Amino acid sequence: MKAFTTIKSTAVPLPIEDVDTDQIIPARFLKATTRDGFGDNLFRDWRFDRDNQPKPDFILNNPTYSGEILIAGKNFGCGSSREHAAWAIGDYGFRVVVSSFFADIFRGNALNNGILPVIVAPAFLDEVFKTIEANPQATFTVSLEEQYFQIDATGNKAAFEIGPYKKNCLLNGYDDIDYLLSQAAEIEAYEKI
Repeated sequence: MKAFTTIKSTAVPLPIEDVDTDQIIPARFLKATTRDGFGDNLFRDWRFDRDNQPKPDFILNNPTYSGEILIAGKNFGCGSSREHAAWAIGDYGFRVVVSSFFADIFRGNALNNGILPVIVAPAFLDEVFKTIEANPQATFTVSLEEQYFQIDATGNKAAFEIGPYKKNCLLNGYDDIDYLLSQAAEIEAYEKI
C-alpha cells in the first residue's frame, strides 16, 4: 500500500445518508479476484443510465468536483460486508472518506486497504459541505500523524480517532503481512530466547 502522511486536496461532496455497499459497488461487479478496475464501477447505478451513458446530474460526472477526499453523509458503508466497496473507492482515487458515521465493517475494510475513514461531528460535516458548495475548489488538509481534518480556507479543524496499530500501518504503507515482516528481527530475537 502507499504510505499515508498528509493529504491536501479538493473534495467531492456526496451529501447522501445511508449509502450502502451495494450502492458503492453493485453486487453484479463482484466477480473479479483482484482489486484492479473496481473504480470504474464505483456508484455505477448512480453514475450511469441503462445505456451506460453518464448521468450528468451525478456528482462524480461533474468536472467541477475532484480530489482525493470523498465527503459523505451519515452512515456511509452500511449494508453487506463486501471489501470490494473499499477497493472501488481506492481504485477510483479516493484516499480519504469523511463522514459523521461509518458502518464498522466498512471502516475496517477501508483501513485494511489504505483508505482513511475520518469521523467528524455532524455540525463540522455540515460546515465542510457548505464550504464546498461555496467554492468547489476549496482545499482540505488531512494529517494522519497529527490526526486532524482541516478546512484550509478557515483553518477550522476537527480531530479524529484512529487506533495506533492501523495508524502505524497507514503511515508506513503496510498491510497486515507487511507489518509482520517489519517485525521480523524482533520475532527472530524472541524465538532465540
